[in-house]
Amino acid sequence: MQFISPEIIFRGNDAWEKALPQVTQLTKSPLILGRSLQTNNLRNCLVRDLKNQNLNVSTANLQFDCCYEDITRIKKIILKNNNDSVIAAGGGKVLDAGKYLAELFDIPCITVPLSASTCAGWTALSNIYTKNGQFINDFALRSCPKVLVFDHKFIQTAPSRTLASGIADALAKWYESSLTSSTIDDGLVQQAIQISRVLRDQLLIDGEKAFKAEFENNSSWRNTIEACGLTAGLVGGIGGEKCRTAAAHALHNAITQIITPNKFFHGEIVGVGILLQLRLEEMKNNNKLADQSIKQLLELMKKLNLPTTIAQLGINVFENQNLDKIADFTCRDKSEIHFLPFEINKQDIIEVISNFEQQIIKI
Repeated sequence: MQFISPEIIFRGNDAWEKALPQVTQLTKSPLILGRSLQTNNLRNCLVRDLKNQNLNVSTANLQFDCCYEDITRIKKIILKNNNDSVIAAGGGKVLDAGKYLAELFDIPCITVPLSASTCAGWTALSNIYTKNGQFINDFALRSCPKVLVFDHKFIQTAPSRTLASGIADALAKWYESSLTSSTIDDGLVQQAIQISRVLRDQLLIDGEKAFKAEFENNSSWRNTIEACGLTAGLVGGIGGEKCRTAAAHALHNAITQIITPNKFFHGEIVGVGILLQLRLEEMKNNNKLADQSIKQLLELMKKLNLPTTIAQLGINVFENQNLDKIADFTCRDKSEIHFLPFEINKQDIIEVISNFEQQIIKI
């Protein structure tokens, strides 16, 4: 069984206004879920608009991440207010938490991404973390969100750093799915891979223009945010689990186990994971094109101010057994690293990261 997409998608400028009639048909007592202070004014606008539709609106904010502590606390709020839907408005952690909570209560989820940092507004998946941001597991949901509202005016308010992160995360769709699924004899999977290839090409062409230019009359910006927030989700919906993640995300999940003072976005860590995955392909699968792919990616990533090493994520892998911790988590049972078409063990991870961080491998 596959859950390919949200039931209804509103996109473009004024998508929220266009979605309001549909939203009011779905819910009479929604919970608006958010997180950051920076997006508080936007969420207040959503609350005002819904109250103007005579809806009984409640609000709640994540204190940490999409973690069990926050989920347990917000479950009590939903029970107390008898909410009949969750409207998740924010970044990936908020969207994942909203989807998870809606599933627990078997009520509709409406996702309203406030940045293009992930495709979490689309997918039937929630990533669960500790309250300190360490990845625990991903949770497959019974459906995609009921409604996705991808309002370009909301996305415009997000920091440019979130777009850079979204570009890195969306690029991973090609680098992971083309490796894990290229031999699968399934038409939909092969079509998903081809969509991810077009997605990659579009981001390589338009990503820098979208990141650096003004929003108005900028087709590169429009195409890029929708590539990150919508098309990337479609790839996973059509292609299934193996078109979503491989080594880049496995390394992301492992790197999050090391707690640092500075928080990095999901896509920023995934971008470093793509570079490491390509080195693994070169080392273990004799991929002669990996070096060229890395050079191409590095050029774009530097223009987007993205980190390109684990050190730039604030982690010295040679201290506090960090390298062992990352390698152990990467290679644990059920890790996405095992979707690769070649065997990977702990020593492989230690070797590739050591060389990469010491710049013994020339990049």
